[in-house]
Formats: sequence, structure tokens, C-alpha cells
Amino acid sequence: MKKFALAAALMTAVGFSGAVHAADLTLRISLQLPMKSHLGQNLLMFKNEVEEKSNGDIEVQIYDSAQLYKDKEVPAAVGSGAIEMGVASLTRYVGDVPAVDVFYQPFLLDTEEKVRKAVAPDSPVRAPLDAAIADTGATVLWWQAYGGSIMLSNGGPIKGPDGLKGQKVRVFSKTQGDFISAAGGAPTLISGSEQYIAYQRGTVDVGMTGMSGVKSRQLWEVMDTVTTTNDADIEFIVVVNTEFWNGLTEEQREIISTAAVNAENDVRDRMSAIEAAAFDEAKANGMTIYHPTEEEMAAWREAAKPVYEAFLAHTGDLGKQVFEAAQKF
Repeated sequence: MKKFALAAALMTAVGFSGAVHAADLTLRISLQLPMKSHLGQNLLMFKNEVEEKSNGDIEVQIYDSAQLYKDKEVPAAVGSGAIEMGVASLTRYVGDVPAVDVFYQPFLLDTEEKVRKAVAPDSPVRAPLDAAIADTGATVLWWQAYGGSIMLSNGGPIKGPDGLKGQKVRVFSKTQGDFISAAGGAPTLISGSEQYIAYQRGTVDVGMTGMSGVKSRQLWEVMDTVTTTNDADIEFIVVVNTEFWNGLTEEQREIISTAAVNAENDVRDRMSAIEAAAFDEAKANGMTIYHPTEEEMAAWREAAKPVYEAFLAHTGDLGKQVFEAAQKF
């Protein structure tokens, strides 16, 4: 009892009441990638700013590595309100908004300059897509850059479309599946969190992903070659349940929105450096980096032509609108 009395006296002397500050609002975010990934670190930046600016009244909880939901489950989970926020590959909205796959049209947005124009919040490509996604019950807070798409293989690079014939290929969007089929391969849609095992078990022979994902998932343990096709721009989006969002106070929305803008600008500005570091680490871990020749790239582009036609055929007026806007960049 004397010990407890002494402890109480000490806490009183330093002004400790024993009460823990409880947040007025909790934001849970589902992420399929590990926290060490650049998307995880981007969410951490957002979390720190929101909690600091709100003086702890808003708490942000990040559930990484698909603890709560796989990538493909995020749109429904956020749209239904099962979770407040989530991070999903843009292409995961293709079921509700087929036009989102404009970003995966092979070689359409193949430079950083074109990508930056396309992802600007008020661009004629992004703005209509954000508006369409809102119809799913989710509001887009910010876009997270993930870099260009590359191909992974074992035993050597993929030297043009002929290298895919008879090969099973991991893809992460419908359009990529169309591209692989047009090139003679057999596409298999596999979530990012499941691709390591797919490569390890030989479920697929070739993989399509972003270079930063090779680093964060240590894919050099199961694949030994990178072919830098840069056939698509990979984007993730951070979404919040719209009903939940509309129920927040104006001050809460302002704090969250400002942190979201800052997080988006930060990851976009650092993407080139992030990719460069990923290439360096991949090479340091024994991977071979292969850059296609001009002839091989010409063959890849030729193989992609039917994909454009298929996209325009099934995405309606919105698909035509954003595709034509992207072509002008």
C-alpha cells in the first residue's frame, strides 16, 4: 500500500492524472502492401500530419499487408462503410468504372510528363474518373504514384511478344490481361499480396508489377530478371467512405484533405528516386535488368493495338472521353 501511495504522490507531483487522451475520431485504413513500402510510408506521413494537426482528436490506424482486406476487396469494403478508408490499385474499380483502365492502355502514358498531366486533380483524365468512382460510395482523397509496369521472369528476359507465347503471366488489371492475350500469353489475375507465392510455386511463369513492389516484397527471392517494358502507369488511390466523409465536421475534413494533398504531392515528386533505388537494390540482390531494344519495343507496341480497340468498345462514352484526352498529352 505504501508503494501505491508513493506512486500516486509522484504522479500527482508531475501532473499525471492517469487519463489517456481519447481521439474523437478514428480512421482505419486498409493497405495491401507492407508498411515499409513507399505507399505504407506515404500513409504514415498522412497519419502523422492528421494526428498532429488535430491535436490527437483524429486517430489514424493503418492495417498493412492485407490484414483486413485484399486489394480486390477494398472497393466494396470502403463503399459499404465496413471500413472508413482503404488503398486500392486504381484498376480494382474497373468493374464499376471500366474507364479507369485508361491508365493501363499499353504505352499510352509512357512518360513522366504525360503521367503528371493525366493525374492532376483537375485533368480531363482524372477528374471524370474521380467523379465516377464517387458513385460507388467512396470519395477519392488522393492518388499514390507506383511507377511504371515491368515484367518479371526467371532464366532470362522477355524479348518481345514472342517471349510470352505459351507463358502464364500474372496481371493486375483486365487491360493487362488483354495485352498479354494479344501478345500470345495466358494472363492470370493475382492480387499483389499473393504474387510472391504465385512466383514461388510456379503458378505463373512471368509477372507484371511495379519496380517498387519488387523491392518492398523482395521478389528477387523468387524471380531473377526484370524486363523494363514500362507498358503502363500504375496508380493506387486512397478512398474514404462517402457517407462517413460527409458526416465529418468542416474542420475535420479540412485537416484530412490538406494532409491528403501533401501526401499525394510528396509521393509523386519522389517516385523517380523511389524507382531508381528499387532498381539498385534489385541489382544488388542478383537480379538482371534488361532494357528492350527499339525493335522489341516496336513489336510490343504493335501487339498492343487490339487492346485499344477492345477498351473503347466496352467502356462507353467515358472511356472514349478519357482515352482521347490522354492521347493529346
